Amino acid sequence: MTAHKAGDPTTLNRLYGRASGHKLRKGQQELVDKLLPQIEVPPEGEVTSARLFGEDRPLHFEIGFGSGEHLAYRADLLPDHAFIGAEPFLNGVATALGHVRDKHLANVRLWKGDALEVLGRVPDGALSFLYLLHPDPWPKARHAKRRMVNDGPVDLIASKLKPNGEFRLATDDPTYLNWSLMVMQRHRHQFEWLAKTPKDFLEPSGGWIETRYGAKSRRQGRRPYYLRYRRIG
Repeated sequence: MTAHKAGDPTTLNRLYGRASGHKLRKGQQELVDKLLPQIEVPPEGEVTSARLFGEDRPLHFEIGFGSGEHLAYRADLLPDHAFIGAEPFLNGVATALGHVRDKHLANVRLWKGDALEVLGRVPDGALSFLYLLHPDPWPKARHAKRRMVNDGPVDLIASKLKPNGEFRLATDDPTYLNWSLMVMQRHRHQFEWLAKTPKDFLEPSGGWIETRYGAKSRRQGRRPYYLRYRRIG
């Protein structure tokens, strides 16, 4: 399957980029070997809060959680909610496991692999929040089909969110920002952009922390943008 084939992440069915980086430290490897199997999303079957946590709870889903900083913060802030995070990069998963251990987070489940595969197993209308924070921008035009903000993934996200559920997107890449605004404009029958003033998308809000990646972007002269969309019922 080539980069020039038409489609988007829902049809390409392929993960791009590295699956791992530097060798894990001993403690990180132990977390992957021992803790991950305890809190891993099941590889098959429906993905619900009742199945994962034994009861119905407001359900959050983060696509590509990086090191898990935001996921852990939200889970700690909302202990009676349920959180699912998916990330293909092993080193990020290992770091996130450290957050889960250190904060004693019993309301988190992780998946090392393709987020869309797990998202597809979530029942329609089950999610209260979905987060896509600083996804790979794939800046070259010929790679635009690899961007997570595309019509296929946005339709999938819309189907999984409850009425009035929230889709949160962050990026520090101007090309990705413009692309995302263009794609989301095509989905205005499904989503309402919640920004009323420039401050609403220039600063994190609503329990949304600025991660280390966002702070690094500012130090390097890049501006992070924070987009919030409400699912129209």
